[in-house]
Amino acid sequence: MSTAKSPKRWLVVIILFTFLLFHQADKTIISPLLTAIMAEYQINEAQMGAVSSLGIIVSSLLYPAWGYLYDRFSRPKLLSLASLIWGSTTALSAIAPNFRTFMITRASTGIDDSSYPGLYSLLSDYFKPSLRGKIYGLMQISGPFGYMTGIILASILGRVIGWRNIFIITGIIGVIMAFIIFFGVKDRPRGISEPEMRPLDGIREYRISWQEIKDLRKNRSLLYLIGHGFVGVFTWNVLTFWLFHYLEVERGFSALGAMGTMLLANGTLVLGYLLGGNLGDKLFLLNPRGRMLLAGLGTFLGGMSLVISFLLPFTDALLFLILLALTGFFLAFVSPNLMATMHDITLPEVRSTAQALRQLFMDSGAAAAPFFAGLIAVRTSLHTAILSISITSWIVGTCLVFLVVFFVPKDIKTLRETMEKRALAQTGERNLGDDLP
Repeated sequence: MSTAKSPKRWLVVIILFTFLLFHQADKTIISPLLTAIMAEYQINEAQMGAVSSLGIIVSSLLYPAWGYLYDRFSRPKLLSLASLIWGSTTALSAIAPNFRTFMITRASTGIDDSSYPGLYSLLSDYFKPSLRGKIYGLMQISGPFGYMTGIILASILGRVIGWRNIFIITGIIGVIMAFIIFFGVKDRPRGISEPEMRPLDGIREYRISWQEIKDLRKNRSLLYLIGHGFVGVFTWNVLTFWLFHYLEVERGFSALGAMGTMLLANGTLVLGYLLGGNLGDKLFLLNPRGRMLLAGLGTFLGGMSLVISFLLPFTDALLFLILLALTGFFLAFVSPNLMATMHDITLPEVRSTAQALRQLFMDSGAAAAPFFAGLIAVRTSLHTAILSISITSWIVGTCLVFLVVFFVPKDIKTLRETMEKRALAQTGERNLGDDLP
């Protein structure tokens, strides 16, 4: 297969972006519907937090399996299957007659939440390293746009047609996307966009091996990225799940006021993802530590803004909104650059598995976050719960990012040397083949 630019790669980006957009909407749509769901089932914050935590646990347990399958088989076909599972499980949640059934069906939506490693691994074979931060930043704005879509659907349509019908709508979208991905997205040879491979007319297809999985533990940057994942998503999960409810119940926002606040914060996330991904690519070209230095800066400033915002008096609403917007902007610098760095230091045929392992630890840490926040809220307040969890995540996460900054040049060099050896080996094999009679 030629390494020339695929003429359909931007169509692939559009399809995968749409998948992420509506999948994120489905994952986060429950937040503005919490009050209605809790009232119908007559449950408290701890019980509702357990629903989110169970979904994360299911997702966590399946990450290694999804990662390995993505590195062995067709990534688009597996993504299509994940989308079909998303649609089916969401529809089942919509018809749950009681809280126990709802908890089981909603937790089962975690099965398809493990599908993202294959998506980003596939994109890494459509775009060269110097463009990946930009592309990943573009893809990740699907998160805030998806959240905004979910808020609008839930806050406006939810009052008219009810929360169950909202779930039915997003479930149908999942099934439709499964067919679009199956027929509209093609796989690419793993590693075809690496600089050493691009001059070749075609490359040997490499598949994951158990030895390569074992070798991941030697990658110091990857280990610290996994450690960062464990604590880094505590804040995100607590805010995503509880912030809308917190604004309504403890800060006295109206439903429309809470929706406007969330839209503002998500708008700054969009700007942060786009700017962070683009700036990270430019810094990477100047220095191999560039991406992670930017991620470290974003982690520190974003965490500081969030902590200060929650220390403000409840009456200081304007400054609270400004700091919350800055939190989203700076924290958005982190994700596209961490994702691009993952692919800067891992072999093409183990990228889904490496990302799945990081996601496993991310979800292992985050699974307890909404539940623990609910438990703390029952005994104190949501304000105390969110603040205490955010401070811990901010301090530890910043330290781990800067440890990656220290080790990442060596791990990037190791990958580049391996890819160069593969390119030379394939060139030698072809030259030998040309000399045979």
